[in-house]
Amino acid sequence: MHDAATAVADLSTLAGNLSPILGRYFERSWSHGVGHRLYDTAGRAYLDFANGIAVTVLGHAHPRVSAAIHAQVDRLIGPTGAIGYSEPVVRLASMVADTLPDPLDSIVFLNSGSEAIEGALKLARRVTGRPAIIAFEGGFHGRTLGAASVTTSSLNYRVGYEPLLPSVYFTPFPRVYADFGGDEESATRVCLEHLDRLTTTTVPAASVASILIEPVQGEGGYHPAPGPFLRALRAFCDEHGILLIADEVQTGYGRTGRMWAFEHAGVVPDVVCIAKAIANGLPLSALATSRDLQERWGKGAHGSTYGGNPVACAAGIAVLETIREEELLLNASDRGEELTTGLQAMMAEDERIGDVRGPGLMIGVELVADRETRRPDGDLAQAVQARALELGLLVLTCGPAHQVIRWIPPLDVTGAEVAEGLEIFGEALRTV
Repeated sequence: MHDAATAVADLSTLAGNLSPILGRYFERSWSHGVGHRLYDTAGRAYLDFANGIAVTVLGHAHPRVSAAIHAQVDRLIGPTGAIGYSEPVVRLASMVADTLPDPLDSIVFLNSGSEAIEGALKLARRVTGRPAIIAFEGGFHGRTLGAASVTTSSLNYRVGYEPLLPSVYFTPFPRVYADFGGDEESATRVCLEHLDRLTTTTVPAASVASILIEPVQGEGGYHPAPGPFLRALRAFCDEHGILLIADEVQTGYGRTGRMWAFEHAGVVPDVVCIAKAIANGLPLSALATSRDLQERWGKGAHGSTYGGNPVACAAGIAVLETIREEELLLNASDRGEELTTGLQAMMAEDERIGDVRGPGLMIGVELVADRETRRPDGDLAQAVQARALELGLLVLTCGPAHQVIRWIPPLDVTGAEVAEGLEIFGEALRTV
């Protein structure tokens, strides 16, 4: 019988057969998860505010989700999309559509966020008959070739893969803190001017199929787009017949205190890309548009063998039922306010925290070497992350220099867990 320490070592040894290409935040061997705790193979529990990068929004082994998975496994596992319909797939499509504003009423299920982005880009080009795509500097949309073509959050996601998709153009994202010192009005005005310049000097608006945006940039540093900017972007798209694509892969499903992050700005995109939280850990994603756009895309124009797997969709039904019945949008908003207040109190006492930002439970804490110049300090952020791990808290980093600690607790996090996370984080800051 192996003891716990040997078990950890055995996993590390066996991992030699895994490709080294996958980057990992931690060199830990994980055993199981219960609620909002993740356990390593030595039996130690960690408060999990990483959630597989915002995926397990109801925590680990959620009773309702687990029960739905087990029940569906006994009925039907394999995909049926190419040969007809199955109840959990049809039902989840209806439930997802019910969370979206008109006219977004048609859902196609896929497997990952990257696939949802790929589908959105294909739809936009085919439906509009236009070639050009505009995306934003610092955005992250996935690792497949098309998704990487519209991603600039890290050079490593692009280098060595050219030629990427043609006719992709980038314009500055309104990073209010990093580039404009907190001046939202200037950020909005200047970035709209850049968009106007791009479409009057480089690619005509009449050639643009779609503009793709994260309502809150994720990997790029947890930068919320100002509401006035998103509303102006919607008006720009309407004026020029351009499809507005909202990448809600990380921001959707209540993460920001609303079901969809675009709701904060009062806009309705033409296309919504959905993934991560949709099935609490099972591989599933979705693309939502109006029926008209799907019909114009055309039967057989896109597809997926595994998209809409019945087991994943059964889990997705349980996720939406739980969010609704337990009022988790309200919880995300309330617990987010508590978390933000606690982090802002730390910022008042620690000059190394340059900014605390983000709605709901999608909060970025930017660590800086100099608050006046806002010079990012990625080394400090990664040291704090490592120290928090030692103290029993899982948080992740993001941003160009990995200088932002991102807070993405489960949507059903409790006030006591928020307080615990803040206490551990404060200790980590004090001891690095």
